[in-house]
Amino acid sequence: MFRPLLLALTPLALTLAACSPAEPQGEVKPRPALVVQPEGADTLMDIFPGEVRARFEPELAFRIGGKISRRLVTVGDRVEQGQPLAELNAEDVGLELDAARARLASARADHRLAASELERYRPLVERGVVSRSQFDSVESRFQAAEAQLKQARAQMDVARNQAGYAVLEAPDNGVIARRLAEAGQVVAAGQTVFVLAVDGDREVRIDLPEQDIDRFQVGDEVAIELWSRPGDTFPGHIRELAPSADPASRTFEARVAFDNDEVGADLGQSARVLVHGGNGEALSLPLSAVTADDGDAYVWVVNPDDLTLTKTPVQTGAYHAERVPVLAGLAMDAWVVAAGTQVLREGQTVQPVDRQNRPLHLNGTDGE
Repeated sequence: MFRPLLLALTPLALTLAACSPAEPQGEVKPRPALVVQPEGADTLMDIFPGEVRARFEPELAFRIGGKISRRLVTVGDRVEQGQPLAELNAEDVGLELDAARARLASARADHRLAASELERYRPLVERGVVSRSQFDSVESRFQAAEAQLKQARAQMDVARNQAGYAVLEAPDNGVIARRLAEAGQVVAAGQTVFVLAVDGDREVRIDLPEQDIDRFQVGDEVAIELWSRPGDTFPGHIRELAPSADPASRTFEARVAFDNDEVGADLGQSARVLVHGGNGEALSLPLSAVTADDGDAYVWVVNPDDLTLTKTPVQTGAYHAERVPVLAGLAMDAWVVAAGTQVLREGQTVQPVDRQNRPLHLNGTDGE
């Protein structure tokens, strides 16, 4: 049914196609290409996010083990030197203190008895009523009683100190930065209960990548920017570098100190540390301008005379967050394609444009 209809319509379609006017065959327009010129590598900046921390952050722990009976502070509380932070159940240390008192009382009694006996035997041995050996025996018992008394006094001091260790006190003024134990928990001697952020100097903690750690040294100058104060940078320097990488993140912890003590940074604030990543002899390009072919880096350079592309090999340095240094193979006044490089070909003609998509005259950068 449909086959005869199609056969009848085919000649009509061919006739209409032959009668329709042919579309003009114009020249292919050059494709737009975003182009940039390289900048000096001394403008390269590595940016590392960090957090404002106290320079001194001691881990606070009880000097004896036991069960925590009371926790008196929590994270964020401001404390003063000597303020109680937590207490252990003091029943056991109280019993030890009572036992030490009893031993001290017994040692004192033995010492008094030995001393009085020695005083009685001293004139007797001088008159020859008792033998010298008997006197020596009494004198020896006195010396033993004296030593036992010293031992009992020392044990009493230890027991008294142990009782005092049942209360954990703040060693300095500061803020409780972390809490690692709770009331009712049994802790061992030396087990961290709190971390104290001591009042005073503030610094920024950052993590440095393992592959770039050789670039950094203690004392390197950096710039610090607080997220709460964008645009304001403060001078600083790397004060401390971790000797080994974190086993989980494979990064090296670094502490960056403020050179200005009046910055007013608060604990826990977010910050950025800016590190110069280049030198004045190298150039730099956006990451999107550099392409790799079989492991060799190259860029597309635009010929300013005929606007054709040339694939140009370059030698690059360590890649940064947004830009890459170019050590060799590129002139300072070259025009380089900065986007869409994966679809370009050798000798292709392009229309250079800027980041606002305005055409550029490469012999003079003013747009049309």
